[in-house]
Amino acid sequence: MTSIDDLFKVRAVKDEERSLLTFIKKPALPGGKRKLEPTQDSNTYKSMKVHMNKDVKGKGQATVEDEEVGSDTVDSDGMPGYSAVELDEDEEGRFFGGGISKDTAEILDFMDGRDSGDTAPEKIDSVWLRKTALNFEKRISQNAELRAKFENNPEKFMSSEADLDADIKALSILSEHSELYAEFARLGCVNSLVTLLSHENTDIAIDAMEVIAELTDEDVEAEQEEWDTLVNAMLEADLLDLLTQNLSRFDESNESDRAGVYHALVILTIASSAVIENLASQQPISEMIAQQTSVMPWLLRRIAVRELPVTQNTQYTAEVLAILLQSSVVNRKRLIEIDGVDALLQLVSAYRKRDPLKGTEEEEFVENVFDCLTCVVREAEGKRKFVEAEGVELCLIMLREGRMSKPRALRLIDHAVGGPDGIEVCERLVGAAGLKTIFSMFMKKQDNNTVEHLLGIFAALLRALPANSAERIRALAKFVEKDYEKLVKLIKLRRDYASKVSMIDEEIKSEIVGMDTKEREDMSDARFSRRLDAGLFCLQMIDVILAWLIAEDDGVRNRVQEILADRDEDLSLIRATLEEQAKTMTEGVSEDVDSTMKDILSTLIRFL
Repeated sequence: MTSIDDLFKVRAVKDEERSLLTFIKKPALPGGKRKLEPTQDSNTYKSMKVHMNKDVKGKGQATVEDEEVGSDTVDSDGMPGYSAVELDEDEEGRFFGGGISKDTAEILDFMDGRDSGDTAPEKIDSVWLRKTALNFEKRISQNAELRAKFENNPEKFMSSEADLDADIKALSILSEHSELYAEFARLGCVNSLVTLLSHENTDIAIDAMEVIAELTDEDVEAEQEEWDTLVNAMLEADLLDLLTQNLSRFDESNESDRAGVYHALVILTIASSAVIENLASQQPISEMIAQQTSVMPWLLRRIAVRELPVTQNTQYTAEVLAILLQSSVVNRKRLIEIDGVDALLQLVSAYRKRDPLKGTEEEEFVENVFDCLTCVVREAEGKRKFVEAEGVELCLIMLREGRMSKPRALRLIDHAVGGPDGIEVCERLVGAAGLKTIFSMFMKKQDNNTVEHLLGIFAALLRALPANSAERIRALAKFVEKDYEKLVKLIKLRRDYASKVSMIDEEIKSEIVGMDTKEREDMSDARFSRRLDAGLFCLQMIDVILAWLIAEDDGVRNRVQEILADRDEDLSLIRATLEEQAKTMTEGVSEDVDSTMKDILSTLIRFL
């Protein structure tokens, strides 16, 4: 068949005025083919006039004019080679055919042949990758040379920039062929792709970030080794530094730059999220992001930008920050060093009485900021900064007047008072008249999460406040006031949780009948998890609180014994719970286990 070049002998046109003919010459990308079909009409016949002179009239588009039915004259302009296609007439005098010129018919036949499968789809393998990599490197070099040569004449290098942009986007197909990731890194393409993040044209940088995000997306069906090879190659190519530079140079008032910020945050989230799933091998990535780049200060500045409504980028920024803080103690200390606690408290203070709209970016943003605060107050320095910035007072306002912020503020206080360094927070909580607020909540009907946080606060107060201090005496007085009503509520909760845990224990006993020792050991973690879900943790905290109170006051001891005696129960129930908890902590020898808590449990058991 006649080649395309023979069919179209036209001179080159300007880049911005490329015609349909130029489009036909380019190889079609898989998946986006268009099929051109000539229309047929059995009642009328239309021959087509195609004007294609040397100047390519009408910006390179062929023009079509209708002729009278039955006309077989040549083109009125005398254009040779464009006479109407001869038609065969059947017995009934009807005409068949497309009503098009011979050359146009050949073009359509050629295109139909491509779409019908005559051209086999390109195979994506190592050979294809090497060829693609070579072309990709050539595009980068060519663009760099033209940019350097015609620095003040962009028209000279814009064409090469468009070609480079297309080649970058074409690399996204690798996300469907993760088996090529190692080869992709070995060929040096990963380094070249990452380097494009610093390209002068932000559109090029944005497309490079988008492809990187696609290649490292969690939905990519890649083996861990393949994913690690790709990500490690990107990190070696200074991916994190280049991402940070892009975050700083983008102007989010521009829609394209706003998309660039989003893709950069996606990459950071992917790199950071992996830490949670595989702490042993991926934690250095998270710490590298926080320690060796300026990402953390940028994230903090970015979420502090006041927006109404809150945009997706702001919400995503808060999410990335929360992931980084959850994954590493080093990251939490880094945020504390740059006064992150005060900045985060200022953000949540706007919601002490006002709620964000449900289902919006703003609601998720507020949730992420509270998560960030909850992470940093786990550290001793974070607790101190929390007290200095009047975080306790702010949380108490939310507990009294907030709605959406109330449960999150309670969780924040629970984490702040916990641990061996929580004494300062506990003292501030008592000094800020927080006992009245939290005990009032305790006496009302609450959901399980709220009850769990309240119990955690009570246990922390009894553990941290110094003996004979004014704060400790005030806390103990709350449990004995109004005829020990708090004790009655505690024991009622204890019985509810004990009943649920007992039911699970019975189920477990029936399930392990007939199991050998190995099977029982394999199922031990799952059984323990089921008991925790039933309320074992809350049961243990209640018994610790009761044991503290019994050890502190003989009146409490007598009252607890009276209440338990109503069901023929005694202090041995509380002692059994503490002994089980101490045994669990002893068996789970780990650096994470608080040795001080073991000593406390041993002492409380002796009092019982």
